[in-house]
Amino acid sequence: MPQQEYKTINEVKGPLVFVEKTEDIAYGDIVEIETPNGNVKQGEVLETSKDVVIVQVYEETQGIGQDAKVRFLNQNVKMPVTEDLLGRVLDGKGDPIDGGPEVIPEDEVDIVGEAINPYSRELPEDFIQTGVSTIDVMNTLVRGQKLPIFSGSGLPHNELAMQIARQADIQGDEEFAVVFAGMGITEEESQEFIEEFKETGALERSVVFLNKASDPAPERIITPRMALTTAEYLAFEKGMEVLVIMTDITNYCNALREVSAAREEVPGRRGYPGYMYTDLANLYERAGIIDGKQGSVTQLPILTMVGDDMTHPIPDLTGYITEGQIVVDRALDNQDRNPPVDVLPSLSRLMDNGIGEGYTRGDHGDVKDQLYALYAEGQDLRDLVAIVGEDALSDRDERVLKFTEKFEEHFVNQGFDKNRTIQDSLELAWDLLSLVPSDELTRIDPELREEKLEDRQADL
Repeated sequence: MPQQEYKTINEVKGPLVFVEKTEDIAYGDIVEIETPNGNVKQGEVLETSKDVVIVQVYEETQGIGQDAKVRFLNQNVKMPVTEDLLGRVLDGKGDPIDGGPEVIPEDEVDIVGEAINPYSRELPEDFIQTGVSTIDVMNTLVRGQKLPIFSGSGLPHNELAMQIARQADIQGDEEFAVVFAGMGITEEESQEFIEEFKETGALERSVVFLNKASDPAPERIITPRMALTTAEYLAFEKGMEVLVIMTDITNYCNALREVSAAREEVPGRRGYPGYMYTDLANLYERAGIIDGKQGSVTQLPILTMVGDDMTHPIPDLTGYITEGQIVVDRALDNQDRNPPVDVLPSLSRLMDNGIGEGYTRGDHGDVKDQLYALYAEGQDLRDLVAIVGEDALSDRDERVLKFTEKFEEHFVNQGFDKNRTIQDSLELAWDLLSLVPSDELTRIDPELREEKLEDRQADL
């Protein structure tokens, strides 16, 4: 079908261009806008009616006037996919920016993706090792899960993201890949990500998408869709186990709000569009395992909570869609406990599907429950000490307080450069539990207690 070209731009508002007197234009169509000086900008149809078509431009709209030509290409936005994308660094639109050879695609896939039929979904299971003790032992990531990281402004979530991208692995012979999508990141962060991927060798098994803060907001909206389309291709066409890390979802939602404001839509909470829940669900629900297919897509989206407020619309809606959260804590960060993951508000709802005999170790569940119980009690005792002082504590209380301090000092504070296997993390956990008399470890089977703690002397 021939391209449809118009010269009927009525208005330009922010990233949006309003085109009148059009016919048979479909939602999501790719658009080219040619300015009088020959500069061609790309976008897509955001809304269509008999009176006007609204075009969302992926680049700056400066220079676009009523004399510009608008061409509708009668096709949706597609991502050129190939296994050769592994090891490449792309911009937010999927174009290579690493100076490497031209990418020759094996296929071009619509970035909207196809919803996984619920009947065809398999229950997420199998352990993914991140090398981070607070995640692997306390909030286990399971293959096919979507487990967001809730952080705050200024906290080291980017360092945690890179650590997981570098260290993540699965048991078995399946090929493992990482798709990394940076949205609204600074130029400095962009360079740090590229250098880290290259220096650590993680780039060889990764596809990296980088949308910078200086790039237009509409490009930020398609970046995660480009990344997820690539992940789905590697997973369901090439049989790989794919981990998708997306940072920062807050920047993505702010781009949604900017485009919504330009369209003069009625705002929802905090000015975000009322359809943000649906939009986020369209991204998160692309994680999963499909019956009859070898690969899987697992998601670790990262978002910064505005004012560290977990009730803010972005983390609030994310929590409804996903299966838990990993919480990065400011107080732990102030104490230089890295990575500063607070295990108490953190949760992995599907971890029981990926731990135990055959996945991690038979003692994993009991150890996790006991660590959690003692650490929670220790935090309560810290509050009590702040009120009545340490003199009011019993001998048992003092032992629990000592455990709490050692837990943060050795278990939480592993650093961003140390990769612990699940075996290493569980043995460290037993060393910590040996600080408490065995008869007080009520969450652990007595026989297991005796077996693991006999003659164990923790040097902590």
